[in-house]
Amino acid sequence: MKKDSRLSGVLHVLLHMAEQDGPLTSEALARVMGTNPVVIRRVLSGLRQKGYVRSEKGHGGGWTLACDLSRITLRDIYIALGSPGLLAMGNRTESPGCLVEVVVNAALSQAFQDAEALLLHRFGDVTLASLSADFHRRLVAVGKVRVK
Repeated sequence: MKKDSRLSGVLHVLLHMAEQDGPLTSEALARVMGTNPVVIRRVLSGLRQKGYVRSEKGHGGGWTLACDLSRITLRDIYIALGSPGLLAMGNRTESPGCLVEVVVNAALSQAFQDAEALLLHRFGDVTLASLSADFHRRLVAVGKVRVK
């Protein structure tokens, strides 16, 4: 089953952007992510609409962060991506004719809803600033010099 890794990828891109003093082109970000620049532009344009990033065209242009990392949570980015499904599991059929399956669906549906609510709550507690701070702690721990 294919996993939706857009949230992870966008967070990766945003943290790379946070480490730069100037704009990064779609091409440069695509190289970091091992993808096509069109994919980067498509994803970041949705974040631009929410005010999280900005872009400038022309020589010296590219993508930059538009707001402080402490104001952006994982939940914000998740919503900006269109709130993709969080769980890969689901009910076998949504309109069962069997009462056993009705009971199974009810139990699973409630568990799925509870799990999603808990995950979204946790996403709201984690800022990009906390991810950046963790990155910098790990840089120090492995003896690397800070990029910025």
